[in-house]
Amino acid sequence: MEKDNKILKDKKGVFTKPQTITQKILAAHCDKDYLEVGELINARVDIVLGNDITMPLAVKEFQKIGIDKVFDNKKVVIVPDHFTPNKDIKSAEQCKYIREFVYNQNIENYFEIGQMGIEHALLPEAGLVLPGQLIIGADSHTCTYGALGAAATGVGSTDLAVAMATGYTWFMVPDSIKFIYNGNLKPWVTGKDLILYTIGLIGVDGALYMAMEFTGEAIKNLSMDSRFTMCNMAIEAGGKFGIIACDEKTEEYLKDKVKHNKKSYSIFYSDPDAEYCKTIEIDCNQIELQVSKPHLPSNTAEAKQLSEIKIDQVVIGSCTNGRMEDLKIAAEILKAKKVNKKVRTIIIPATQKIYLEALEKGYIKTFIEAGCVVSTPTCGPCLGGHMGILAEGERAISTTNRNFVGRMGHPKSEVYLSGPAVAAASAILGRIATPEEVV
Repeated sequence: MEKDNKILKDKKGVFTKPQTITQKILAAHCDKDYLEVGELINARVDIVLGNDITMPLAVKEFQKIGIDKVFDNKKVVIVPDHFTPNKDIKSAEQCKYIREFVYNQNIENYFEIGQMGIEHALLPEAGLVLPGQLIIGADSHTCTYGALGAAATGVGSTDLAVAMATGYTWFMVPDSIKFIYNGNLKPWVTGKDLILYTIGLIGVDGALYMAMEFTGEAIKNLSMDSRFTMCNMAIEAGGKFGIIACDEKTEEYLKDKVKHNKKSYSIFYSDPDAEYCKTIEIDCNQIELQVSKPHLPSNTAEAKQLSEIKIDQVVIGSCTNGRMEDLKIAAEILKAKKVNKKVRTIIIPATQKIYLEALEKGYIKTFIEAGCVVSTPTCGPCLGGHMGILAEGERAISTTNRNFVGRMGHPKSEVYLSGPAVAAASAILGRIATPEEVV
């Protein structure tokens, strides 16, 4: 692809080429005006995030470096959320190990039982992630924070250890794909359906080590909860970043959080003539409720085409779909109804605050009266950890983000991915279903 040699002047009068939002954020974090795609850089990070699975290894590697203190005790964030509340002795030992590290390092942002939530729902809720930031986490779904106009991505525990010590990590500047979502969403369709449709369109490696930039009228009208969902699953298409530029809806979401934390932030936008690897336009008027069949998120179909698939378990929650929008949709469908007696239905609010708000709005009462079980915030069944493991031959439909072989339990079990509307309707009928069948 030929490069456009057109140049612009920035505010300082420096000549530079048009750039994408991702290039601009990375450039700002290594004190450059312009970055070429493919360029190797060392960039300052604003947040370094770990959890109960990834942080123990990162701590061990950090200790090998020989530095006594982390680079900034306010910028290292630790959330034990995968196997907590501790499911066994091993998970308890892991949490004890990182807890001792937290106390030794005086880490300010540590979220234990009672304050914790699923990390990628908790950090935005707490106002810790902001537009224009560069965030790394030893968890692949760290790309969630792109919904706030930040550049956020997952790294390995060793890279996390180095970043904890130095405040820097390395990147190869990624190319970008621009996705333009036009039109209006059909009833019950949310960001989960848009991202499943998109992954089905381009494949699980369709954006490999690229930034997926989500734009268009449909994105502008999308809720923040749905935006988080879309960016969360960029990694399922191989994306390095999933990102949505900050707009009025973003700033409204952040208003109280910024005021409370007394923080400021920088907003970046892609230049109108920035270069993209490709641009893909999607007509949202045509997108139906989606389901990803085993064993890849890209193996998508319309939910109404899968009505013959019987299920044993439903999970509504996770860093993808455990927010208020998701619980509201599920409650609307389950109100005054009962889940199928042969279906175990597990509801997991993503944070304590979401749990409490759902309680105040009556959603928790609705779920329990319908025959569901409601859990404290945890990743739990999403990764086959606890709170809903599948036996051989069992099928689940889940609002989580991955359906690989053995992801939720036995290698011969199956996971179907959907949004909250399909999951809730399926819980009632005991098979994959759409809301129109039960509402």
